[in-house]
Amino acid sequence: MSKSIVMKKNGGPEVLELQDVKVGSPGPDEIKVTNHAIGLNYIDTYHRSGLYPIKLPSGIGLEAAGKIDEVGSNVTEFNKGDNIAYASIPLGAYAQKRVIPAKIAVKVPDGISHELAATLMTKGLTTNYLLSKTYKLKAGETVLFHAAAGGVGQIFAQWANSIGAKVIGTVGSDEKIKVAEEAVKIIQTNTFVGIDDSTTCLQFANFQKYFEGTTVVTNNIKLINIFSSNPKIKIISLGGRYNRPTGSFLGLSTENTASQIPCHYLFMSSSSLDGTKLYTHDEDVFRTKAIQMINAEKKYYLCDTTKIGKKAMNIQADLSEFEKCFFAGPYFDKSFENFLKKKKVSFKYFKIKN
Repeated sequence: MSKSIVMKKNGGPEVLELQDVKVGSPGPDEIKVTNHAIGLNYIDTYHRSGLYPIKLPSGIGLEAAGKIDEVGSNVTEFNKGDNIAYASIPLGAYAQKRVIPAKIAVKVPDGISHELAATLMTKGLTTNYLLSKTYKLKAGETVLFHAAAGGVGQIFAQWANSIGAKVIGTVGSDEKIKVAEEAVKIIQTNTFVGIDDSTTCLQFANFQKYFEGTTVVTNNIKLINIFSSNPKIKIISLGGRYNRPTGSFLGLSTENTASQIPCHYLFMSSSSLDGTKLYTHDEDVFRTKAIQMINAEKKYYLCDTTKIGKKAMNIQADLSEFEKCFFAGPYFDKSFENFLKKKKVSFKYFKIKN
């Protein structure tokens, strides 16, 4: 018996049931697989809710990676013990073991974990479809990609770059885009530009032309992936241990590298802001930003106004340490504005309509 998620009706998460399911031997053109990692995709919610109708009862999930337990008599491209990944119908990836058509599986290369493989198939297939089926992208062409910081966007940027195409990516909320748009005007060519791993500074991906002729120093993997498609931008990755929640490199190696690279500018944001104190909730992020601040000649703070009046675990810095602070949002409290003036904080506020 194998544990599997089954749904008998459409609805919210409560319709998903964990059940014992008997898994038989594979047919001639099938393989029996033990899933080690399962990919979660937004389309799963469509199947669950009924937005995309499916025959019930049914399993759920399109994408997973694992090891082959048994192969069918006609299967020649796989052997027992092979690491494989798949992303296709029939549904049922939310399971410990299952039987699938051999034609939907691909071998996972050595060095690629099951966890990584299970996150790449659907996004990679989508990217392949866009680059080779929807339109065959060629070297020297320029493409605009919306939501470039997402999973598909990151793969697309690297893939297009390998072809020799240029990618212009858009990301982010109006508030974060606005502070990035204004702050980026400070940058001059032939400079080293430090950028933190915040989602606010990720919005610089929308304004690549300002970074052409500079060297960007960052631990922000999403920004590295997007900027890598522009040959006029030099990039120094701080490297280190990849942290999935922040989408950045963190840890001792990152901190050591950051300590050795002085920058003309540093652009950074924070988890929250209370008074003139910036807060960062993650200790690894805190340490990396602290080192970046020490090694920067001029520092600039970017903040959407939803962060004001909130605290987190670690006090990162004071607004007085920055050359200028950039705020954007639908509302900027007058008392806070007067408070900043009293503290002689240099700042600009940009109103964003709701």
